[in-house]
Amino acid sequence: MSEKRVVRTEAAPAPFQGAPYSQAIATGGFLFVSGQLGLKPGDTAISGEIEEQTEQIFANLAAILEEAGSGLDRLVKTTVFLQRLEDFQAMNAVYAKHVGERPPARATVEVAKLPSGALVEIEAIASL
Repeated sequence: MSEKRVVRTEAAPAPFQGAPYSQAIATGGFLFVSGQLGLKPGDTAISGEIEEQTEQIFANLAAILEEAGSGLDRLVKTTVFLQRLEDFQAMNAVYAKHVGERPPARATVEVAKLPSGALVEIEAIASL
């Protein structure tokens, strides 16, 4: 059985509103990253349009992945939650810049609501 290691960095937001989850868990050669919002570390409010929120999500993901010894180039699966599917193209343009020539597998779903009025949330799995 693989050891479960909690990954935590100050370079990405702490669990939202003190909720009982970890930024990420490393186990079995993979890193499982909790859903990230477009929230800057230390901030309590989400601002900006879909592009800005998606950029911030990738900054948060990159910080967590780096802390664990991985990187955006090692993403193997993501799930994108959009508050409005109409934002898909704008989100996807930012997403494409960050995932490179070998993008991860992905699911994208529209949801009724995200925390604090967020327009997008992305969770990820990466290899270590």
